[in-house]
Amino acid sequence: MGSPLHERVSHGRGLLAISPIIVFLALYLVVSIVMGDFYKMPIAVALVIASMWAVAMFRGKSLAQRIEIFSKEAGGTNVLYMVWIFVLAGAFAMLAEKIGAVEATVNLALKYLPPEFVVPGIFLAACFISVSIGTSVGTVVALTPLAVELAQTSGGDVPFFVAVVLGGAFFGDNLSFISDTTIAATRTQGCQMNEKFKANLWIALPAAIATLIVYVVIGTRVENVAVTQDINPVLILPYLIIIITAVIGINVTVVLALGIVSALLIALINGYALFDLFGFMGQGIDSMGNLIIITLLAAGMLGLIKAAGGINYLLQLLSSRISGSRGGQACIAIIVSLVNMCTANNTVAIITVGSLSKQIASRFGISPRKTASLLDTCSCITQCLIPYGAQTLLACQLAKIAPAEPFQYLYYPWALGVVVAISIIFTRKSVKKVEK
Repeated sequence: MGSPLHERVSHGRGLLAISPIIVFLALYLVVSIVMGDFYKMPIAVALVIASMWAVAMFRGKSLAQRIEIFSKEAGGTNVLYMVWIFVLAGAFAMLAEKIGAVEATVNLALKYLPPEFVVPGIFLAACFISVSIGTSVGTVVALTPLAVELAQTSGGDVPFFVAVVLGGAFFGDNLSFISDTTIAATRTQGCQMNEKFKANLWIALPAAIATLIVYVVIGTRVENVAVTQDINPVLILPYLIIIITAVIGINVTVVLALGIVSALLIALINGYALFDLFGFMGQGIDSMGNLIIITLLAAGMLGLIKAAGGINYLLQLLSSRISGSRGGQACIAIIVSLVNMCTANNTVAIITVGSLSKQIASRFGISPRKTASLLDTCSCITQCLIPYGAQTLLACQLAKIAPAEPFQYLYYPWALGVVVAISIIFTRKSVKKVEK
C-alpha cells in the first residue's frame, strides 16, 4: 500500500509527504518555545492536527484507504508492544508509589549516597543498566520513578533528573551487544559486533565522560537531605527485582510483571487490602491513557509519511549530494537521523537506510564498522532528542511532565553529536574507494 523503497519522488511530492512532521514540530515545539510554556500546546492536540494534515495531503488514495493506512500503522506489532509496556509500567509505578516502595528506595539512596554524587550516580546507573539489558525503554522503566522521587526529595529539578536517566539509557542502547540497534546496524553493514563496539566506544565514551563531569559539577548543587524516618528494607525488593531481572536480560514485559507480583505480595503481607491494590494499579493504567493515544497518533502519522514517499524523498535528496569520504559519512549520519525523525524508532530507521548506507560506504571507502557505528549512534541521538520518541514519552509520563521539558538538559546526546562530528572531520579511510 505504501511507496516502494527507493522509488523516485519529485521535490513537490516529497516536501508534501514530509510536511506533517513540520506541522507537528511547528505546533508543538515552536509554539511552546514562543509561549515559554510547554503545557500551552498539548502534544496530543499537535499530533491530531498533524495527523489530519497527513491524511489530507496524501495523494492517489481515497479517504477510506488513507485512514486504513493510518490505522494499520497505528496498530502495528511494535506499536502494540509498546502499549503493553506502557500499561504494565503504569500499573507498577503507581503500585510501587502507593505502598511506599519508591520512597523507601530513595531514602536508602539518600542515606548512603553523598548529595554531590546523586546526579552522577543516576547517570552511571542508567549507563550500566542500559549496557547490560540493551534497551533504553527498560532502563527508563527501572530508573525514572526513582530519579523523580530523588529530585523531589533533594530539591532537584524533575525534568533535569529525567534527562539524566534518558542520556544514560541511550548510552547503553548505542553500545550494548544485545541492543536491537546494534544487531540491525551490524547485520545491514556486514561487520562483527565487537568491531562495531570498538568503533563506537571511541565515540560514546568521551561523550559520556564529558557528560559525567558536567553532572559532577551540577551535582554539588543538590541539597543535603537528612533521612530521619526508618527504612523498611522489604519495600525495596520490587525495585531490586526490576533491576536485577532487567540486567539478567529478561524481557521487559516479564520484568514489569515480576515487579507487580512482588509489590502485590509485599503489600498484602503489610496489611493492604487486595482490591485497594487493584485500585492503585487501575489508577496507574489510567494515567497512561494520554501516552497511549500519543503513541498511536504518532505511529499512524509517520506511517502515512512513509507511504506518501517521504522517506524515499529524503534518501534520494541526500544521497545525490555526496562528495568524498567525509561527505559520505555525513550523509549517512544525516539520512539515518532524518528517517528516525520520520519513524520515531531507531531500529526501524537503521533497517530502512541500511542498504543505501552500505552502498555509500563502499563507494567512498568507509569501513563497515564505521558505517554501523554511525547508523547506531546517530539514530540514538535523534531518538533521544525527539519529544515523540517512546523513551521520552514514557519517562515524561512517569514523571508527569511535558515531553519537551527535559530537552534543554539532554547533555549526553548533544555531546555525542559533537564527538560524531569530530570523528567525521578527522576520519581516515580504511578500505579502498570503489569506482563509480
